[in-house]
Amino acid sequence: MLLGYASKAKRELPNDKVYVDGPVEPLGRGGTFVGQHICTPLRGVAVQINAFNFPMWGPLEKFAPAFIAGVPSLIKPASQTAYVTEKLVELMLASGLLPEGSLQLVCGSAGDLLDHLTPQDLVGFTGSASTAQHLRTHQAVIRSSVRFNAEADSLNCSILGPDASPGTPEFDLFVGQLVSEMTTKAGQKCTAIRRALVPASLIDAVAEATASKLAEVVIGNPADKSVKMGALAGLEQREEVRRSLKALQESASVVHGDGALSLVDADAERGAFMSPMLLRAAADAVQPHEVEAFGPVSTLMPYDSVDDAVTLAARGAGSLVGSIVSADTDFVRDVVIGVAPWHGRLLVLDREDAGESTGHGSPLPMLVHGGPGRAGGGEEMGGMRGVLHHMQRTAVQGSPRTLAAVTNRWSPGRLVVRSRCTRSARRWPSCGWATRSWPGRAR
Repeated sequence: MLLGYASKAKRELPNDKVYVDGPVEPLGRGGTFVGQHICTPLRGVAVQINAFNFPMWGPLEKFAPAFIAGVPSLIKPASQTAYVTEKLVELMLASGLLPEGSLQLVCGSAGDLLDHLTPQDLVGFTGSASTAQHLRTHQAVIRSSVRFNAEADSLNCSILGPDASPGTPEFDLFVGQLVSEMTTKAGQKCTAIRRALVPASLIDAVAEATASKLAEVVIGNPADKSVKMGALAGLEQREEVRRSLKALQESASVVHGDGALSLVDADAERGAFMSPMLLRAAADAVQPHEVEAFGPVSTLMPYDSVDDAVTLAARGAGSLVGSIVSADTDFVRDVVIGVAPWHGRLLVLDREDAGESTGHGSPLPMLVHGGPGRAGGGEEMGGMRGVLHHMQRTAVQGSPRTLAAVTNRWSPGRLVVRSRCTRSARRWPSCGWATRSWPGRAR
């Protein structure tokens, strides 16, 4: 995360106090009055509230764009795993590489933290949709129009194409990815696959293949090299998953995970262990689109057509990520266009990109991490967009010489406007056919 943002900043940002966003816009016929957008750092603090399941990556993915934008970070980790974040911050500060005050940490209760927000501050939140709604409606946030970015829980889906029958690379990729997303971090990821949408004709084969692979997953102490899945974050978290699982089972049957646990070097009474649970529901089931069991749980659902698949995906009401596993480019195109309005990121997985693919549940610093609706409506990361979120975009109007002084760029004197519009179109300055150029060496 830090390397990705550092590399982009070095390549794409000027060594200056002002970031120029977009071209110079002519505002007068003579070229002596122009406008341009500039971005400057906000003068407040980025309050970063993180979830329990990513005590290191969560703070770093918020800190990186804020630091590059020149805005101090105040990290507030979830109490459940705050001890890991505290150690991370201790090591970062001990390095001596950070300017004083650029990184601060608050553990435990937030107290009246949000009461002190000003119009120059920002809030970045990762957690449940209900908590996001509560924080977003805080009086200080509303009063000062504080920038609020939320990344909330998400019922992400993975869609198998009809062409991916048993024996094809895509079938194996779909099953392997589903098992990986269920078991990595014991399924405690906001990007994990909660709904696996499969052609009705293939759902039996997918259920059998996935259950077979899940049966091979060794559960226990991660220090043992044979172990492939550890415990949940705590006993309380396991109970919450079990409650959600019970709600899902109102409309879904268990395909795998009903048996007793066999653990390696671990105590089933003391540790928050549970078996990966693969469920199967009918296409008209409601709960899989409304209930998230935040653990090693996923539900298989059948679809009959492209429209069915798009409709089912959209019933998640907004997701961080979705994936389409298919080698049929026509199917992929229809699904991508159909589900894109409901997703922040889409992965198309097939035999061509599988070797380099980072996977369904791996956000990257150069791409958007966030999603509409239930997923929070925000965008974290996304390359320079994540940096510019921490800056104010201001339109500056004046002469080319004045703008050049503000942006620290060479001044051309005046902007030459050469119109290629037709005679009738010249009546409308916004006809969009005019070409603009700087004289001399500037362009």
